[in-house]
Amino acid sequence: MQAIQVSESSYYVQGYAALGNSQNKNFISNAGFIIGPTVVVVIDALGSPAVADELISVIRKITVKPITHVIVTHYHADHVYGLQSYKQVGAQVIAHTLGKSYLYSETTATRLATSKKNISPWLDSVEKIIPADLWIDRQSIMQIAGLDLMIKPIGYAHTAEDLVVYLPSEKVLFAGDLIFSGRIPYVGNADSLGWVKALREVAQMDINVLVAGHGKVSTQPRKDLQFVENYLLFLRTSMKQAASEMEPFEEAYKKINWSQYAHIPLFNTANRINAYNIYLALEKE
Repeated sequence: MQAIQVSESSYYVQGYAALGNSQNKNFISNAGFIIGPTVVVVIDALGSPAVADELISVIRKITVKPITHVIVTHYHADHVYGLQSYKQVGAQVIAHTLGKSYLYSETTATRLATSKKNISPWLDSVEKIIPADLWIDRQSIMQIAGLDLMIKPIGYAHTAEDLVVYLPSEKVLFAGDLIFSGRIPYVGNADSLGWVKALREVAQMDINVLVAGHGKVSTQPRKDLQFVENYLLFLRTSMKQAASEMEPFEEAYKKINWSQYAHIPLFNTANRINAYNIYLALEKE
């Protein structure tokens, strides 16, 4: 694991473009950190205590300042399974209040049980989902030991509880899974129209550097925002007629020309399920 500096105070580590497994320890997403005058703030906790511990060690090689806060961009497993490690070093967790529904859902419990098998031994029997110490539901400018950070709710987009974290003094945005850079996004149960709206809102911000939830850092934020928007709109346009006419999904999927996306990493892993989720969502619209 290597920390990449993206501004005077900001860094990130980049996860693998893969599904989580025992070999990669569920290090499949990005995390960021900001070194302030006296403390360190981390953005996202990564996908297991093992990789969270690695990140803490990486931070310790750069600074001995205490890690006081972890801001969770959303409660998906690859971003929160590492929270236990940060609680052990005394950090407070900040997240959107709508993340509570993830914490206590049956789906979350089932997914955690499955992950303990698939990512063994990096998730063990004592692994649990950590709630936030501070739940927020509106845009906040937080002063954390000399750091002015904007924490902005941006969902329902990728998830209901999406947050982005903005360091205005250096024009750095930590975008969570609003942005997948250089790979096919994971749609899941997203609100695709809400996601497009959020992307357009972020595009109006004064950003020099955008740290994605997955993939490389972006120094051309509008280009990468547009890529995700175009992909989501293509999914919607491609599946809309099939959903409205109740055409079977598999037949509709085979008819679509995916050539503009087929060469992009994780297309074979993610695109079909993305299209299916959009198809199901459009049936309900």
